Parts: sequence; C-alpha cells; structure tokens
Amino acid sequence: MKNEKNVILAKSYDFAKQIVKLYFHLSKEKKEYVLSKQLLRSGTSIGANIEEAQAGQSEKDFIVKIQISLKEARETHYWLRLLRDTQFIETKIANSIINDCEELLYILSTILKTAKK
Repeated sequence: MKNEKNVILAKSYDFAKQIVKLYFHLSKEKKEYVLSKQLLRSGTSIGANIEEAQAGQSEKDFIVKIQISLKEARETHYWLRLLRDTQFIETKIANSIINDCEELLYILSTILKTAKK
C-alpha cells in the first residue's frame, strides 16, 4: 500500500498544479471568477487531504481523510464538466484534465476499499 500512497501523493500534487494554472487562466483570460474559485478550492483540497491522511492518528482518521479527498475529487469532476460544457475550457484541454481527475477517483476508491478491509 505504500507504493499506492506515493502514487496518489504525486498524482494529486500534479493535479493540483494543473488546477492552479487553469484557475489563473480562467480568471485572467476568461474573466470567470465564481466557478473557477470553486474549482480551485475543491481541486487543491484533494491532495491536501491525502497529505493529511498520511499523518492520520489512526486507521479511522486515514479513512476519513481519504473519503474527504474522494468527495472533493467528485466535486472537482463536476466543476470541470460544467466549465467544459459551458465553453469556458476548450473541450480537448478539459477532457485531458477530466481524465486525470477520473484516474484520481479510481485510485482513491481503490485505496478506500483496501483500507476498509
């Protein structure tokens, strides 16, 4: 499970960097502030909660933080689809980031299932 944790830490951090760059693009180029702020909050929260889970005081604490990360990833997935479907983000770029988000969702779900066993 340690390798999985390292993978999720790296992927969630890289994803957060993509979200920060996308936020700056949306706010500067598209003058979109409301949806992009929601995206920034949820998209960067995924990795922050995974980091917190690493220092969990108990298995239960670890599971709770991973569950929060999963919820934030689902919310981020929603905002990305909405921004794509309202043409704030080009479809090709949006689909690439959405695919990365779906990969995080899959990994987080797998970690959660394993941790609950």
